[in-house]
Amino acid sequence: MADPKGFMTTPRQEWPRRPVEERVRDWHEVYVPGGLLPIISKQADRCMDCGVPFCHEACPLGNLIPEWNDLVSREDWRAAADRLHATNNFPEFTGRLCPAPCEAGCVLAINQPAVTIKNVECAIADRAWEEGFAPPRPPDRLSGRTVAVVGSGPTGLAAAQQLTRAGHTVALYERDDRLGGLMRYGIPAFKMEKHHLERRLEQMLAEGTKFRTSTEVGRDVGAGELRARYDAVVIATGATAWRELPVPGRELAGIHQAMEYLPLANRVGEGDVETSPVSAAGRHVVIVGGGDTGADCLGTAVRQGAASVTQLDIYALPGAERDEDLEPWPTYPKIYRLSPAHQEAGDLGTAPVADADARLFAASTLRFAGDADGHVHELHLTEVDAARRPLPGTERTLPADLVLLALGFSGPSQEDGLIDQLGLRLTPRGTIARDPAFATNVPGVFAAGDAARGQSLIVWAIAEGRAVAAAVDHHLTGVWSLPSPIGPYDRPMRV
Repeated sequence: MADPKGFMTTPRQEWPRRPVEERVRDWHEVYVPGGLLPIISKQADRCMDCGVPFCHEACPLGNLIPEWNDLVSREDWRAAADRLHATNNFPEFTGRLCPAPCEAGCVLAINQPAVTIKNVECAIADRAWEEGFAPPRPPDRLSGRTVAVVGSGPTGLAAAQQLTRAGHTVALYERDDRLGGLMRYGIPAFKMEKHHLERRLEQMLAEGTKFRTSTEVGRDVGAGELRARYDAVVIATGATAWRELPVPGRELAGIHQAMEYLPLANRVGEGDVETSPVSAAGRHVVIVGGGDTGADCLGTAVRQGAASVTQLDIYALPGAERDEDLEPWPTYPKIYRLSPAHQEAGDLGTAPVADADARLFAASTLRFAGDADGHVHELHLTEVDAARRPLPGTERTLPADLVLLALGFSGPSQEDGLIDQLGLRLTPRGTIARDPAFATNVPGVFAAGDAARGQSLIVWAIAEGRAVAAAVDHHLTGVWSLPSPIGPYDRPMRV
């Protein structure tokens, strides 16, 4: 604890964002380049090094937050990078994409703004790359055992890296033409530029992980064949079965799932296509769904030059402060948050009818109306109460040339045949069933990440990858030697 009074003398200061008018004209990250370093040591000083650091419990990775806060406050970046990487394979991902449940669990947050843990994490990770503190770590010797990891999202990448470093020969299978899963084609570049991902992939390649892209297990290679070829298989395909909106007019043209829309925009950034075939340019856009994916669609539509953008959230407008009765500290509270995309839409006035920024709260879609050509042109909605029941007399319409459905995901897709070919048992929720050791009902086959847990956060995905790697390593060697931060049935802190 470098400054015992830091939390009393230094106010919270976050990574400054670039001006809205500037950043909506490009796809670069929204934050001021280099804007963290001048402020981050003082922000790390705000950490109280409290006796019981609840930030550890709030973070499924068990990040050693007080330790690397203290090291950053002393500007010992190498030691800070070592402590950060001890629990997190990809801190530059979580430092940009995680909603920071650790900050909700910060003891300082009981009566003051929390320590900027997420910003400190990102600063350490970026400094580690700049200073060469994150070199490849190939194993000293090989075990002679082989593992196939199916899916290259954060769970699959973390599992593959841990198992490779443990000495096993790991092949990572990805159905897309590039690695990264949703981090590649789902997350817009203005939230995380792709060079962060490329650096980690280069590191993993240098460590010995083998990559198999454009290979869909279940179609391009049989799941049974894969199981016979490897000593163990990890299923980390994510929860890609999107939720539908079964209302009249859903069949109209111009209504797309978010994960049909976002990958196309990302492919423009990758240089695969010049313009997206599903673009918001000049259109009145309505996004159905109030979560992070909806916000990603919002920021993308703004950058594509939409005529208007409105986001519908079925929940009521949350308050600015934590409800201590319903969501007491240190749980993660549902409060009003202004993401960079919402700030942009609010400043630019993309939705004149919005309750706040670009969002309409307590709003439920009733039906869509189309034109003579069968293309959507109008969305009918109603206000709802806390039980999501329509309120009489509140129906209204919004112009809608493009509708994006961002309603989340229910579990892994079964269209590729992987689940059926292996005979994997599913839970009533549609996720892959597993035992306390992450093992499925098929010997030698393990499941992790959103495919088994259900839709969750990137920090939980990485924790799952590390934990399933420990379970697979134990299965292959009979020894528990890798860290296992969570169990398959662990859940975030809640009342």
